[in-house]
Amino acid sequence: MRRILIAGLLFVPSVFPAAASASQSAIDPSTLTQTRPVSTGVKFPQLLESADVNVPSDSYDRIVPNNAEVVLSLNVDEQGKPQDIHIVKSVNKKLDERVVAAVRQFKWQPASLNKQTIPFEMTLKVDVKR
Repeated sequence: MRRILIAGLLFVPSVFPAAASASQSAIDPSTLTQTRPVSTGVKFPQLLESADVNVPSDSYDRIVPNNAEVVLSLNVDEQGKPQDIHIVKSVNKKLDERVVAAVRQFKWQPASLNKQTIPFEMTLKVDVKR
């Protein structure tokens, strides 16, 4: 029993200095005076106006397959205008060109962060039905 008690007493002093040094380094006076901004939230772009994909009726059957899906990546700028439009998933060149032309005419309510408009990169899926 003595050995356990002695071992316990020898172990205790080694714990206290470690705990004391840890508590001293955890309190940094410079961190107490710093303020951190609170976010008022993020609002994603909202589509306000869209445009039709115009395909001539005489070539509609050649250009638009059944249930076509064109996927685009674009950036909605601070004014709500689509910029840097790129095709991610193509159907065919003629339909892709017409979808991009229509998306260039879209009007968006821009994204915002902390009530300030920001550019926002997004992916847009356009379903073209027959």
